[in-house]
Amino acid sequence: MKASAFLIATLKEAPADAEVISHQLMMRAGLIKRLSAGIYNYMPMGLRILRKVEAIVREEMNRAGAIELTMPVVQPAELWQETGRFEKMGPELLRIKDRHDRDYVVQPTSEEVVTDIARQDLRSYKQLPKNLYQIQTKFRDERRPRFGLMRGREFIMKDAYSFDRNAQAAKDSYQVMAQAYRKIFDRFGLTYRAVAADSGAIGGDLSEEFQVIAATGEDAIVYCPNSDYAANLEKAEALAPSASRAAASAALTRTPTPGKSTCQDVAQLLNVPLHTTVKSLVLATDELDDHGAVVRSTVWLLLLRGDHDMNEVKVGKLDPFKQGFRFATVAEIEDHFGCKPGYLGPIGLKKPLKVVADREVAVMANWICGGNEVDVHLVGVNWGRDLPEPDLVADLRNVVAGDLSPDGQGPLAIERGIEVGHVFYLGTKYSKAMNATFLDENGKPQFFEMGCYGIGVTRLPAAAIEQNHDDRGIIWPDAIAPFTLVICPIGMDRSEAVAQAAHDLLHHLLALGVDAILDDRNERPGVMFADWELIGVPHRVVLSDRGLKAGTVEYQHRRASEAQSIAVGDIQAFLRTALHL
Repeated sequence: MKASAFLIATLKEAPADAEVISHQLMMRAGLIKRLSAGIYNYMPMGLRILRKVEAIVREEMNRAGAIELTMPVVQPAELWQETGRFEKMGPELLRIKDRHDRDYVVQPTSEEVVTDIARQDLRSYKQLPKNLYQIQTKFRDERRPRFGLMRGREFIMKDAYSFDRNAQAAKDSYQVMAQAYRKIFDRFGLTYRAVAADSGAIGGDLSEEFQVIAATGEDAIVYCPNSDYAANLEKAEALAPSASRAAASAALTRTPTPGKSTCQDVAQLLNVPLHTTVKSLVLATDELDDHGAVVRSTVWLLLLRGDHDMNEVKVGKLDPFKQGFRFATVAEIEDHFGCKPGYLGPIGLKKPLKVVADREVAVMANWICGGNEVDVHLVGVNWGRDLPEPDLVADLRNVVAGDLSPDGQGPLAIERGIEVGHVFYLGTKYSKAMNATFLDENGKPQFFEMGCYGIGVTRLPAAAIEQNHDDRGIIWPDAIAPFTLVICPIGMDRSEAVAQAAHDLLHHLLALGVDAILDDRNERPGVMFADWELIGVPHRVVLSDRGLKAGTVEYQHRRASEAQSIAVGDIQAFLRTALHL
């Protein structure tokens, strides 16, 4: 490839709306161009990266026994209505009508369509297992698209779906995919963690996320440095305290706290540790009639330590909240507590309610909470003596660094990550909803046991940049770089020797299968170097008339601070070693 025949469109400055470094550098390097909010053109340089990501994904999926197909971007609504997701998915699901007023969706994922394929074509247990995958455009109508390809509306995803005869076989298929994903991400050359995750809206009870480690990551990853334990913050369990509750040793005291409505402010005022305070969170659950109208609402009080935060996913898995919950309104709070938020507590309620305590709070003694009176808190609160034992004790909180690992191998640590892949065991969630069955060995219909497996093809390059960049630009791993090596000849328009050496080296590298490009634009050295450092090509060879006369060329890796001088006769062998050929 010659640069003069390619499209190189670098920018000196990033657009003002580019917030994170990956968005800034992808725009500046000419990898993408914004067309609309959350919708981008993948420019030739960027498309080369995506195709390399796709190639690695495709090779490992095929090696793992998956079968590629392509499902439509536009899908009939009736399939989504069978599972209820047409109504439940919310505004992220783009709904459209055709000229005949029929409802369609623009696919954000394809569980419904692939299940429809299976119920038509997979009729017998003898045809199982099967894993069908596609690399296809998706659309999710994000409320606030941002961060370039990190949170766009239109994107490319590899999504795969496994079909098995029973739960154990489905879990075996899940493990095959989980291992294939590790091979895929190993080949990308990125630092990542596979972490236990919550399945969220897709459903299922076995799930892992693949997170690229980056300081700017949106997700908090919890891990144990002494073991293989890793989970996202939503999933990570906070172990029950090993110590039993201490005996009450302080009198219950009504204490003025003027203007101090947060646990942190109260702790500072009273000069006590924050962990001796308890925060009150008030939730409500609604009972609905057949038409979706609220018949009855129930108010709940959740108690957490003042230095801890509620984990909404964990709360949502508790029996009282499995059908959904919301934060109580001010009117509901005042009706039960007789006080506005900021000074709430479980003692002296106007109306009784159920109390759910975090495990840590359940073993606390002599704690501090709101007094259900403005500018007043209660000090020296104790279970049993001052209020009944909680109605329910559960793990309600996010873990924090230093908590004990659930596997008993030491304290937990937390780092940031960017989710680029996810594997789920779905069970029969979709096959039951769509009556998708096969005949077992006894000739009886059984529902498919399913799994689904996604990789964000367009998100992954952005995550790679967040992990690999410096003040000059992107630093691509070899496997997904737009070009592996760039030849930068200085003054090749003035030197036949430089031009000949550059073309000879290019032809040699191409013959070896190296994805190389020759910058024949006759730009000044500073411009050439700045462009390729911004774009992030990992290997660079510089040829000059002076160097050739001295019998040398220069090689520099993108991560290196200085170039190496290599003898002309040795450069081909040197590059074979540097490129692992």
